[in-house]
Amino acid sequence: MLILLPAASAVAADDILDSIEQARKSYQSGDLTGAKQALDLASQLIGQKNAEGFAALLPAALPGWKAEKVQTTAMGQIGFGASMASRSYSNDKGDSVEVQITGDSAMITQFATFLANPGIAGAMGKIVRVGSQRAIQTQDGDVHMVIANKFLITVNGSADGAAKMSYAQAVDVGKLSKM
Repeated sequence: MLILLPAASAVAADDILDSIEQARKSYQSGDLTGAKQALDLASQLIGQKNAEGFAALLPAALPGWKAEKVQTTAMGQIGFGASMASRSYSNDKGDSVEVQITGDSAMITQFATFLANPGIAGAMGKIVRVGSQRAIQTQDGDVHMVIANKFLITVNGSADGAAKMSYAQAVDVGKLSKM
């Protein structure tokens, strides 16, 4: 099984390179529609690969919690595009938490601008620290933080603010910032 994993990754990389090469050939032959479609496919495949990378950084279930299967999505150019990975967690009391990592979206830059301005960020919720990162925690206890001005981590659900903060702290922000 472990031997197949690198091979699957190589196939995905080949699909991306094949699509880029097809776009180059289409462009050189004057087929601008074909070139755009091939580049859109390459962009979508890269988004999917990014979402899979985000998935690996979602935390395991904390003590007393159960984790659901990770969900990944890459949306290309629809709604500014985005790559996402999310995972839901629940405990025996019926509380739930969802952690989502989003990247590849122009909207993250806009949110980062709000977070960087303490006056605006304070109007959105309580400014808190999650490790070395500045974050916003809403009145419902949801946590929102931007990493490296490229990634948005959102932690929400029915659980209390302390549980949401624990999950926010469990995300591997160091690895995410290096992506």
